[in-house]
Amino acid sequence: MAKPNYAFEKRQRDLAKKAKKEEKRQRKVGSRENPEAKDSPEPTVPPPADTDTPS
Repeated sequence: MAKPNYAFEKRQRDLAKKAKKEEKRQRKVGSRENPEAKDSPEPTVPPPADTDTPS
């Protein structure tokens, strides 16, 4: 029976942890640059004024 390679397992855990941390950092940086992106995915545009009807 093969013995477990603890160094490999530890390296894989560390790489996964590092990737998750980097992804979280990217999300934080993105939310700082565009704070409205999280709350509303599409910007709301007011309807155009009705200029076709003569007054």
